[in-house]
Amino acid sequence: MENIKEIISKSDYIITFGSFLAADNIEIQESIIEAIAKNTAEFVYMHPIDNIDLKVYYSQFIKYEVGSEEGIASLLLDTFVKNSDEKIQNYIAELDIGYISAESSAGEEEFEEALERANSKINKTLIVGRDIFSHERVENITKILSVISKFSDLKIVCLEKEYQKILDEICDESLEEPEELHSYNGTVVYRLYGEEDTNTLVGSASFERIAKVKDGDDIYINFNGEKIKRKFSVNKDLYGTIALCAMDTEDSSSLSQGYRYKQVKIEKVDA
Repeated sequence: MENIKEIISKSDYIITFGSFLAADNIEIQESIIEAIAKNTAEFVYMHPIDNIDLKVYYSQFIKYEVGSEEGIASLLLDTFVKNSDEKIQNYIAELDIGYISAESSAGEEEFEEALERANSKINKTLIVGRDIFSHERVENITKILSVISKFSDLKIVCLEKEYQKILDEICDESLEEPEELHSYNGTVVYRLYGEEDTNTLVGSASFERIAKVKDGDDIYINFNGEKIKRKFSVNKDLYGTIALCAMDTEDSSSLSQGYRYKQVKIEKVDA
């Protein structure tokens, strides 16, 4: 298979799904920006967290609910797969798209717009990120993505080689109905890896209000009976109630396991 950056460099239509690019893979982000400049590429960024670094580059931002990646994969299937076998067409026909759209907080009209942007393009790429690999419904999401790869003109590339291999080799098209969405209310943190400060929890002014903490406060992140001490920092470029929590790759706490989003309780450290 071609190198991911080579695929992106040839693309004139790019969707990213399940990756906060600025923290996950800055090289891929730079490759997308280059494709926009070189190929006048349309870029659709899909994620629960807006990316301030990409605002001037993306053509469209589709914000979806935390945990709804299976529903979003189904919406992509319904949008981009128009000719397939009878089994898949029956599956698509039976999807309750209105319900899935409402649960995911991603409008049907947004996907129609994404399809319109793709109509005049030739080399179309769907980039799949780490959020998908850690989702509890990853097996069914993978099946859905494999069908999209087989029956649409979207070339799917994954930001992890192991997941790419699974996606390329899967031949099981026994798709399951998307499960009902588990809501993530209150304070939610999103696990990051890389060179970010692992001593700080970075959140928006909205997160600050809901968590009842202040910029510079020492806090505990409470999750699954464990407490992780951090310093809270407000970032005015962030919006919503999801805070960014950088983790060391060797961290073994519950916060570092499984799905990247965690519903947590924030506690101010007593002075």
